[in-house]
Amino acid sequence: MQAVLITRPGDASVLELSDVEDPRPGPGQLLIDVAAAGINRADVAQRQGHYPPPPGAPEWPGLEVSGTVAEVGEGAEGAGFGVGDRVCALLGGGGYATRVVVDAGHVLPVPASVGLVDAAGLPEVVATVWSNVFQLAGLRSGETLLVHGGSSGIGTMAVQLGRAFGARVAVTARSAEKLEACRELGASILIDYTQDDFVERVQSEAGGADVVLDVVGGDYLDRNVAALAVNGRIANISSSGGPAALDLGALMRKRGAIHSTSLRARPAEEKSEIIRSVLETVWPLVADGRVRPVIGARFPLAEAAEAHRLMESSAHIGKILLVV
Repeated sequence: MQAVLITRPGDASVLELSDVEDPRPGPGQLLIDVAAAGINRADVAQRQGHYPPPPGAPEWPGLEVSGTVAEVGEGAEGAGFGVGDRVCALLGGGGYATRVVVDAGHVLPVPASVGLVDAAGLPEVVATVWSNVFQLAGLRSGETLLVHGGSSGIGTMAVQLGRAFGARVAVTARSAEKLEACRELGASILIDYTQDDFVERVQSEAGGADVVLDVVGGDYLDRNVAALAVNGRIANISSSGGPAALDLGALMRKRGAIHSTSLRARPAEEKSEIIRSVLETVWPLVADGRVRPVIGARFPLAEAAEAHRLMESSAHIGKILLVV
C-alpha cells in the first residue's frame, strides 16, 4: 500500500508518498480501505518533530479516516461491522495511507446522509468537542460557550454542537468571512480578535462564558479566566501558545475550573467509551443533518505537503482532507 511518510522533521516539503507494507488486522481490529483522511494540527506538530506517535501506532501521521471495511479481525465480529460497510474511525496515527487497521471500538458507521469522503472530517473533531466541552466541562442548555478559532475544524464542530444542545455560542476569528461562516453555523457573538477584546465582549454581551474551548493556551489562559462567568470551566486542548502562567486568585474568585487534555494519548478503552457516547448522543444529529462536517479543502493523498501548507496558513474554514 502507500502512505505519506515524514522523511525527517521539518517543513511540509518533508512529506513523501511511499510504498509501505500492508497492515493486517489483529485481534479486535478492523482493516479499512481508506477513502479520505482528515488533517489536524497534531499532524503538523508530528511532522515538525514535536509530537511523536504513541507506542504501536504507525510512524506516519493521520488521526482520522473514512472508508470501507476490508477485513474483520478475530474477536471484532461483535462490534457490528462487516466487510464493505461505510465507516469512519479515530486513530492513534497512520491515517495518511491507503489502508489502516484500527480498534473496532474506535469506529463509527457513516450515516447515509454523509458522503464517504467528507466523513473523514468527523471522528477527531466530534470526539474532541464532545469529550472536552460536554463530558468534562459539562456544557448545559442555556449556558454560554466561547470557542476560540471558531472557523477551524474543531471550532465549526463546537459551534454546531453547542447550538444543537441549547447553548449560546460566542466565537473568535480573524476575518469577516470566517465570522460569517460561524454565524451561519449558529454562533451569535462574533468577535474579530484582531480588533476586539474577547474578554470585554463576552462579559458585556453574555455576562461571561460558562465554558471556554481553548485551542491556544499560553497567554490566553489568564484572559480566558477573565472571560469566565462565575462557576465557569475552561476546556484546554492545546499548548500551541507556549508556557502559561495562571493567576490562581482570579480563578478562585470565579470559582472556576480548568481541564487540559489530549485525545490521542488516552488509553484505548477511554477512546472506546467516548466513541460509544458519541454514537448515542451526537450521531443522531449527524444522521439527520443538524450537525455536519464542514470541509474547507480536499487534496489528493500525493499532495499532502500542499494540504499542510494550507493548514499552517490558517486561510481555510473547516476541515482539510486528503483523498485517496
